[in-house]
Amino acid sequence: MNPPEADDLPGVVARLADDKPLDRRTRAGLVGRLAVLMAGQSRRLVDVVIDVAPHVPIRDLPTLRDHHHGLTGDGLAEALIANATRVTGAIGAAGGLLSTVEMAAPPLLLTAPVQVAAETLAVVAVELKLVAELHEIYGRSPVGTPAVRAAAYLGAWARRRGIDPITGGPGLTGVISGAARRELRQRLVRRAGRNVTTVMPFLAGAVAGAALNQRETRRLGQQIVKDLR
Repeated sequence: MNPPEADDLPGVVARLADDKPLDRRTRAGLVGRLAVLMAGQSRRLVDVVIDVAPHVPIRDLPTLRDHHHGLTGDGLAEALIANATRVTGAIGAAGGLLSTVEMAAPPLLLTAPVQVAAETLAVVAVELKLVAELHEIYGRSPVGTPAVRAAAYLGAWARRRGIDPITGGPGLTGVISGAARRELRQRLVRRAGRNVTTVMPFLAGAVAGAALNQRETRRLGQQIVKDLR
C-alpha cells in the first residue's frame, strides 16, 4: 500500500486520525480541507469510508508499546482509548470552530451536510484506528491485505464488537454489499446525525461536538475491550 499524499483525501484523514497534538486552528483547517475535498465528490459517505479505511495508519504492538513507555494489556488499551477520546473531542471542537469562523474554505462549500460528513469521516477514522489497535493489543488482528483487514475492522466498528477469532470477520465484499454494508451505512447515519450538533451557532457547536465525540469514542473503546477480553 502506497502512503497517501498529505493533501489528498486519505492523507488529510490520516493526519486528523493521528494522536499527535494539533492546535485548534490547524485541526479546523484540516476539517475544512476535508470538507472541500468531499464537496467535490458525489459519492455517498459509506463509499468514501470504505475507500479511505485501508489508508488509516495502524500501529503494531511493538510500536504501540514503544509509543506508550512499555505499557501492555489493559493499561495500554486504556491509554489508547484516552488518546482517541481526546482526538475525536478535538475534532468535534474543530468542527464547531469551523462553523463559527468559516475558515479554510469558501462558505458555499462549507454547507452543513458537507461539514457534518467531513467531521464524521474524520471521527470514524480515529475510531477505526482505535478498534484496529485494540485488536493488536489483545492478539486478535485479522490476516490479509490492508483492504481485507480494513473491511474486518469496519465491521467491528459498525457492530461495536471484536472480530471473531474463528471466522475472522467479514471479507471486503461483505462490507461493499449485503447486510454488512447496510449495517455500516446505518451506523454512519446515526453517527452523522449526532455530529449535527457541531453546526450550532457560535461556540456552542464546538462545546457540544467535543462532548458528544468524547462520550461516543470512550463508549466504543470500552465495548471493544470488553469483547476482546
